[in-house]
Amino acid sequence: QVQLVESGGGSVQAGGSLRLSCAAVTYGHSIYCMGWFRQAPGKEREGVATINSDGDTTYADSVKGRFTISIDSGQDTLYLQMNSLKPDDTAMYYCAARFENSRAVATRCYHANKWLFVDWGQGTQVTVSS
Repeated sequence: QVQLVESGGGSVQAGGSLRLSCAAVTYGHSIYCMGWFRQAPGKEREGVATINSDGDTTYADSVKGRFTISIDSGQDTLYLQMNSLKPDDTAMYYCAARFENSRAVATRCYHANKWLFVDWGQGTQVTVSS
């Protein structure tokens, strides 16, 4: 089981920036898919961005050009840089992961494939005011 701990959430005005971090104890898995999801009150959890062990990234249309997902493999830390934040970005943000030495995990790593992820963090709140 992978332990995921998010940090970096907070309150910011529209147009501002935040960087979320997710510390992941990976136990040496070499193939993975990691991602960020968010859930606003009364809405379903939706995929925001993913990155796989090949370095391939995917983004939801609503965040393209504003958010950047990255990973520091040496420190086992996943990041989400969020710029030009909007009130619609207000949500609980979750880090998620699937670590498995299977190429299928890397090739199916996509922000819409919520079913792929088996490990989840507790979430960090992001609030954007207008």
